[in-house]
Amino acid sequence: MQELRHVFSLLVGSKRKYVDPSRAVEILKDAFKATDSQQQDVSEFTHKLLDWLEDAFQMKAEEERVREGEKPKNPMLELFYGRFLAVGVHEGKRFENTELFGQYPLQVNGFKDLHECLEAAMIEGEIESLHSENSAKSGQEHWFTELPPVLTFELSRFEFNQALGRPEKIHHKLEFPSVLYMDRYMDKNREITRLKREEIRRLKEHLTILQQRLERYLSYGSGPKRFPLADVLQYALEFASSKPVCTSPLEDIEAPPGGTTASQAAPSTAEHAPCSSPEAPPPPPPPSQQRSVIYKPFTQSRIPLDLPMHPAPRHVTDEELGVLEGCLQRWRSEVEQDTRDLQGSISRIHRTIELMYSDKSMMQVPYRLHAVLVHEGQASAGHYWAYIHSQPQGRWMKYNDISVTKSSWEELVRDSFGGYRNASAYCLMYIDEKKPFLIREEFDKETGQMLTGFDKLPPDLKEYVKEDNQRFVKEIEEWDALQVKKAQQERLAAEATEATASQAAAKEPAPTVTAAPPQDPEYMEQPSPADESKQLKEDTERAIAKAAAEHEDGGPEALLQAAFTMEYARLLRFAQEDTPPETDHRLQHVLVYLIQNHAPKSILERTLLEQFAHHSLGFDQRCKSIMEVARAKLELIKPEEVNMEEYEIWHQDYRNFRETTFYLLTGLELFQKRSYAETLMYLIYAHQYNKELLLKGSYRGHSEELIAHYRRQCLLKLNEHAARLFESGEDQEVANGLNIMNELVVPCLPLLLVDEMEEKDIIAVEDMRNRWCSYLGQEMEARLQEKLTDFLPKLLDCSTEIKSFRDPPKLPSYCTLELCERFSRVVCSLSRSPADGK
Repeated sequence: MQELRHVFSLLVGSKRKYVDPSRAVEILKDAFKATDSQQQDVSEFTHKLLDWLEDAFQMKAEEERVREGEKPKNPMLELFYGRFLAVGVHEGKRFENTELFGQYPLQVNGFKDLHECLEAAMIEGEIESLHSENSAKSGQEHWFTELPPVLTFELSRFEFNQALGRPEKIHHKLEFPSVLYMDRYMDKNREITRLKREEIRRLKEHLTILQQRLERYLSYGSGPKRFPLADVLQYALEFASSKPVCTSPLEDIEAPPGGTTASQAAPSTAEHAPCSSPEAPPPPPPPSQQRSVIYKPFTQSRIPLDLPMHPAPRHVTDEELGVLEGCLQRWRSEVEQDTRDLQGSISRIHRTIELMYSDKSMMQVPYRLHAVLVHEGQASAGHYWAYIHSQPQGRWMKYNDISVTKSSWEELVRDSFGGYRNASAYCLMYIDEKKPFLIREEFDKETGQMLTGFDKLPPDLKEYVKEDNQRFVKEIEEWDALQVKKAQQERLAAEATEATASQAAAKEPAPTVTAAPPQDPEYMEQPSPADESKQLKEDTERAIAKAAAEHEDGGPEALLQAAFTMEYARLLRFAQEDTPPETDHRLQHVLVYLIQNHAPKSILERTLLEQFAHHSLGFDQRCKSIMEVARAKLELIKPEEVNMEEYEIWHQDYRNFRETTFYLLTGLELFQKRSYAETLMYLIYAHQYNKELLLKGSYRGHSEELIAHYRRQCLLKLNEHAARLFESGEDQEVANGLNIMNELVVPCLPLLLVDEMEEKDIIAVEDMRNRWCSYLGQEMEARLQEKLTDFLPKLLDCSTEIKSFRDPPKLPSYCTLELCERFSRVVCSLSRSPADGK
């Protein structure tokens, strides 16, 4: 009890992000030493915990009674325990027993909502007596005589499969209300409820009869296929109303060579003896004109003019048609009316049953849903979290390990009712709506201000929390000091290395040609750092040469102005061009990036001026003079004219953009080589840095959808590969598969779940989880079952707490031209390959 007090007080007042409950858990473990080798049933654990707390309070209550002489009170009993009356007949004898209950168990299988579960739990069916001399039946009813302020229902979603010899989870949907009225289950309403139950039973019997009748109307016929009767009559009416014809659909319309068809041979017969007359059928044609009918479905190309597009009667008189149409229309109207009447009666009965307990007399004991405990997974493994209603915020909160997030009733319904993924509620906690002290806020008697959680704590717990917070502050200071010390050591080591290298270089003779060292893969080649400025130098010199050609007599300042204008116009044109995906001018020059993202004009001008003031221009006298003028202009810029802090932020964003590009390109190249484990790290950092850039503007980074797609595909392929290794059953391959999951896939799942708007990511996570959950229903060796049981809780953990990754891979610098060419090559190769549903 003391350890739980500490845990709960820290939950209320700690400055830490999460509270470590290890000491309390170790103590609680002692209660289950006998079953330490298997996962403990949650309901059994909760029962044991409540028993322990009840015993602890009872000890305290006994002490207070001895001191004060008052009747002891046990808050556990007062909050969580109620009583019900069991009444019934056993072997012909009536009985009544009062029983105490805490968590009330409810069967889920076969019921659609909580009220159906409760009805079944409150009434046990009649059972034939075991004694042959007594033919009386036995059964009992439960009636609540006293409900606890906190009413807890256990939903039994696990059952033992006798055929398979193992427990299984029941995944079907079970609804429960946000407000539950318990009046119908109270002993004081016994007689009223019995009358209503009898009326509901009678209505349901009548409802069954009506549904059977309706089914005969909606599924009519004696064969395997059945149709609505109204449609059958309509089809018959349409057939009867079709234009009568006397031509057989099999009759050949082509005459033999030199001959004529039967219809052409006797026109007068067709005119004077209509085929619709039953009294005077058409006489057969002369023997010379008779021939056998030949049907040529593959060679006949002409459709006869009098051949109907739909079946139609051959012989029907106007009188027959009139009578038949009248009958069919009348019968169809009658059938439609009967169907509507049945549907209306069924709807009214459903509504009557729903409103049976809605009168005020049966809505006097309201309980409001306060907490829902959810389990995701199978009977042998899974993950738990909870939804708790926050009264001050007026909303639902989701408690998932160290992650506490705002939620909604819609999310609670999705995860708790069942039928979605493998998640469903296993415990419901309702609180008495008429006892506000359960959730009422407390106020300071002197100031009248609402007390926060910490202020509500008793003095000993306040002191305990304060001491822990002080230790936490000290831990932070020690950590910061350690990081500063490490940084200083690294800096000193780097300086020492640099000094040593300089001394060695000064003493060494002229370099000689040696064998080249082994090269890294293509994506890790490191060009000379001078290559970057080389491209910039060429662009600048090209602008100066063009300006000099147009202004031959101009001085350095005029040439600078002309070259400045030309270069800006060129880059502006790049920024405004509508280019294909493989051409991204932002990679060519920082100014294009700044223009597209609407950087201030002063920052644009200073950026371009620094290009002309770069030291690499000092090789030609004309360029050198222009460089000196540009440097002089830079020195004349006043601090208030350009915000250098903002200037540095813009240029840092551009450096981050190029770095993101490096990670993205490297990851995509590795993906094409099917090196998925290496790909994943590059795409993770590309997505992370790119997301930070896009928060500042849509043109600050690359396509978020593109990076997310390949990151998602990479995880799916790694998951599939790991699953196949596990399926092999070989010890080494099984270990390799689980290592891939634990080291790569599982740590990345929170990255996909952190944004619940990304539906494709959420679907991908569900696909990966379902792939592994499918093994639970398969026969496998005990050692594999044990490994799977240990692994699944990690996979099913829904926490969105981002795990820390190692430092990002170090990437080399590239010259601008090479970067642009590489980007174009990779994006073009992507556009030629299947997008896998992107």
